[in-house]
Amino acid sequence: MSLVLASPSSLLSPPTNSNGHHRQILTPRCNTSPSSPIRRRYHLRNRSLPLRCIISRREFTRCCSSSSSSMPFVIPSGTSQLQESLLYSRAYWVSESIIAWNVDIGDGSCYLYASKVAALSVTDNGIQGEDVKIQLVEDIQGLPENVIKKFPHIQEYRAFRVPSALDIKSLLKCQLAVATFTPFGNCISATGLQLPGVLDELFSYDGPLGAIFSEEDISLYLWAPTAQDVRASIYRDQLDVNPVEIVSLEEINGVWNTKGPRSWEGCYYVYEVTVYHPSTLKIENCCANDPYARGLSSDGQRTLLVNLDCATLKPEGWDNLAAEKPNIHSFSDISIYELHVRDFSSNDETVPPEFRGSYLAFTLQDSAGVLHLKKLSNAGITHIHLLPTFQFAGVDDQKENWKSVDTKLLENLPPDSVEQQSLIMVVQNDDGYNWGYNPVLWGVPKGSYASNPDGPHRTFEFRKMVQALNRLGLRVVLDVVYNHLHGSGPFDENSVLDKIVPGYYLRRNSDGFIEHSTCINNTASEHYMVEHLILDDLLSWAVNYKVDGFRFDLMGHIMKSTMVRAKSALHKLSKERDGVKGSSIYIYGEGWDFGEVAKNRRGINASQFNLCGTGIGSFNDRIRDAMLGGSPFGHPLQQGFVTGLLLQPNGHDHGTENNQEVMLAVAKDHIQVAMAANLRDFVLTNHKGKEVKGFEVLTHDGTPVAYASCPTECINYVSAHDNETLFDIVSLKTPKELSVDERCRINHLATSLIALSQGIPFFHSGDEILRSKSLDRDSYNSGDWFNRLDFTYSSNNWGVGLPPKEKNEKTWPLIKPRLADPSFKPQSTHILSALENFADVLRIRYSSPLFRLQTANAIQERVRFHNTGISWVPGVIVMSIEDGYQGVPGLSQLDPVYSYIVVIFNTCPTEVSFASPALRARALELHPVQLMSADDVVKGSSYIASSGCFNVPPRTTSVFVERRET
Repeated sequence: MSLVLASPSSLLSPPTNSNGHHRQILTPRCNTSPSSPIRRRYHLRNRSLPLRCIISRREFTRCCSSSSSSMPFVIPSGTSQLQESLLYSRAYWVSESIIAWNVDIGDGSCYLYASKVAALSVTDNGIQGEDVKIQLVEDIQGLPENVIKKFPHIQEYRAFRVPSALDIKSLLKCQLAVATFTPFGNCISATGLQLPGVLDELFSYDGPLGAIFSEEDISLYLWAPTAQDVRASIYRDQLDVNPVEIVSLEEINGVWNTKGPRSWEGCYYVYEVTVYHPSTLKIENCCANDPYARGLSSDGQRTLLVNLDCATLKPEGWDNLAAEKPNIHSFSDISIYELHVRDFSSNDETVPPEFRGSYLAFTLQDSAGVLHLKKLSNAGITHIHLLPTFQFAGVDDQKENWKSVDTKLLENLPPDSVEQQSLIMVVQNDDGYNWGYNPVLWGVPKGSYASNPDGPHRTFEFRKMVQALNRLGLRVVLDVVYNHLHGSGPFDENSVLDKIVPGYYLRRNSDGFIEHSTCINNTASEHYMVEHLILDDLLSWAVNYKVDGFRFDLMGHIMKSTMVRAKSALHKLSKERDGVKGSSIYIYGEGWDFGEVAKNRRGINASQFNLCGTGIGSFNDRIRDAMLGGSPFGHPLQQGFVTGLLLQPNGHDHGTENNQEVMLAVAKDHIQVAMAANLRDFVLTNHKGKEVKGFEVLTHDGTPVAYASCPTECINYVSAHDNETLFDIVSLKTPKELSVDERCRINHLATSLIALSQGIPFFHSGDEILRSKSLDRDSYNSGDWFNRLDFTYSSNNWGVGLPPKEKNEKTWPLIKPRLADPSFKPQSTHILSALENFADVLRIRYSSPLFRLQTANAIQERVRFHNTGISWVPGVIVMSIEDGYQGVPGLSQLDPVYSYIVVIFNTCPTEVSFASPALRARALELHPVQLMSADDVVKGSSYIASSGCFNVPPRTTSVFVERRET
């Protein structure tokens, strides 16, 4: 072993100025390069993903470079491979004693280098500028099992032993590199190191982090084991230029802490972290917010010292809210309505202007939007899923900085004009609109939705919103985005975590550069303290804001173990101790399996198939695609089960008639599996007449359709904020000559399929009122104009101009003639009818527990599909649900009112008759809700007991019930 070692004290000493004095930094804001305010998302080569935005290489480069997350240097021509090698981090320090590197040294040697001032450089003779040089010896046994389990993507790497006598904790604060040499001393290769493995082993921590309030003082805790120095600048006001105090924090085993007086409460602070940053190869003074911030100043410039237990931040009755929450007997009783905070009220003239687009709009008693939510709640909706409400980039918190377009001008333009989108795009990055999938700080409510983004207003108003929704009978789900962060690097104003422990929180590829498959700056929940932060954040929202559920964005990029621990931690919360009934908190998310985590390459991830048996829900894209046709990535005219495949062609080439018949039959199989909660082991008869289990029904690429083990693991949906709205996609895929009346019926038929399926139904806001975004397929940044919701029911927002060029230009030739045709636009009567029909199917769902069976076994025993096999009636699904009788052997009795239910979905443009011997001689009648329906068409449904024959009108869902004898 060769060892050249500087004294440990010199490795840890704070940076000094040219006179040798410790620096006192008075200005907390470093020079910043503003990151892109646009929410950029791209998903390639994966059929299951919702389309958000596929960005060009030029756009992606700009997005990445703004946050220093791609290769940070332009390498001069003629630079040798060795000279540029420290730009990479291809070796992994995976444990205290092992460095993994994919190199073969043969008879040569390998060395580890460290420089506390980041002075390392590479020449043909090796690395220079080090304070420490340590020889490493290869372990021929390879990487141990525990390392391979944690880092499966490097399981073939070679293992190099680190001498046990080293002060590793001190070395980890330095610039680090490894290099290999020939037996003759020539340098072969060199690279930097990735440190999460060794950091987890040496510095995993379960204690307090963030600002902790006691009666006497306020303590600050920051996990930053690679930092050389940490200071906190304390400000009395969010606009003060100079801090009232600069405090040096002390380190104990990677956690920096300090204690201050209670007079700090209400003040703001910013950390300055002196740390080596691999993106610049320098020791940087990074200015950052607290990752555990619970309050912020406008646009997250500073962290607010806010005590969430303070009585003045609690609305009246807040502490007793758990007792007021609407009851949920079982997660199977859940139905979800997805809503964007700004969409809810920005266009609502019954809301005072100062409340529009804000948390407080939900607290009104009789606004159009609140009255609409009351209707939905009364019909059966149980949960409001709010799109991101944490602090995100892309919308200025200060409303006075927003730009807008005169809506009077927009309203006078033709319905197929290019001008609306052109005007909106000029201000799209400076208006008040963005979906919010640009995470900056996970644990603080977004300031732009508050009446005042400074101080504690956002906390108080968010709580009032939750309380108001609960009192409407609606539980609240938060859309959480733990899979990526908007900023990275030492200078990006939206970077937080990557400034404090560079290279730890963000997942990196084999070259050491940040992975971007989720959009940008993927996080790594497989690292201990990343998971710790996620769990603590969830608990904070649950306890401090009393929310009732969490929807995980791109959940497949989070590890399964993290999701399981999250569920366990939340369910341990109790009313007595925490003021929250944790067992009633439901979690679900997008279980798409793609990118660097696909096929468990980074460990077992929280993808659809991996979550089987956890009770965690995931979105079922199979039913969406089978109903509508194709996928969001296929041809926009590809038809599906409800949009006219075979039965009413739209002119698109779907192949031969025989091919279309097979496609329609396969789509029905997929839908029926989904209607049985997408259960892996549910047995049904497929279109070939064969009895199969759900997982034996396959998609076009051979993937099993079914993945769930219990009904609450399946979220059935046909539309969401991603992609076109339901009404828009129906208008695009159905024949142009179809009447608007028929399109409205198809819209309702689609929502009724979701509403009457087993599992948990999920609806995008506006599904029930024919919502249109003028055929915009990705409205994340399309402003209020294209995202408008009208709860006066006078318009559905169809035909407000060609949708934004960026994501829709390729389909403009298809879109333009449809928008120009006035016959496509629904009238107010259509919208009102759609709402009543939607409320009817919800009332039907909640009229019987048979629509909400709680176990896989109950579904298998009670749910049957008829009209199956090779002689089926095309375009028709027939489902029956059977109940038992008190005191009679066999099925137990669940429903006191109905003993048998038959639901028939007729997607055909004509009336159909269906007869089944199995359904003969029953006392079936049309459901009383439909008998009283404002829809005269459904009242034409009939059943003849002697023949078991049902007659169902065109494009109609008919529900027949058998009442119990009284």
